Amino acid sequence: MNDGNRVLVKQIFQDAKFVRSLGIELTSFGQGWCETQIAVSPTLQQQHGFIHAGVLMTLADHTCGSAAASTVPEDRDVITVENKISFLRPAAHPVLICRAEVLRSGKTLIFVEAAVLAERKEGRVIVAKASSTLSVIPLNREGRQNMSLRTMILSSPVMKYSSDR
Repeated sequence: MNDGNRVLVKQIFQDAKFVRSLGIELTSFGQGWCETQIAVSPTLQQQHGFIHAGVLMTLADHTCGSAAASTVPEDRDVITVENKISFLRPAAHPVLICRAEVLRSGKTLIFVEAAVLAERKEGRVIVAKASSTLSVIPLNREGRQNMSLRTMILSSPVMKYSSDR
């Protein structure tokens, strides 16, 4: 992993206001993998007292995106094109950890899997399993906020292919 990837992964967390508002933190990462955690607060719970599915999906999605970003060339970034998550048990733990690993990193698409885990006295237990497909897009060197989402998506090789049909 090069310095450009390190900067990109850190910037993905720095620039994501929604992710920061949830309290998701980058804990560690390397070539093709990323780990995050979230300290659960009552505002993240659904009506039954468990952590909301949207929080779990966001945790998995952002962790997968960061793992994918650790594999792209310096002039590239990533954006999610598909997510799937399976909730294996209710999450009602004070801290959740997510670990994502890249399964395949291609020129246009990156496939990633993630596990959302809860810390227990007897060790970690899996709460959810996710898979994500991300598109490789051009990196906007003037700053991520200056490039509109529409521009990023339309410049994606996946979108170019589907619009050419």
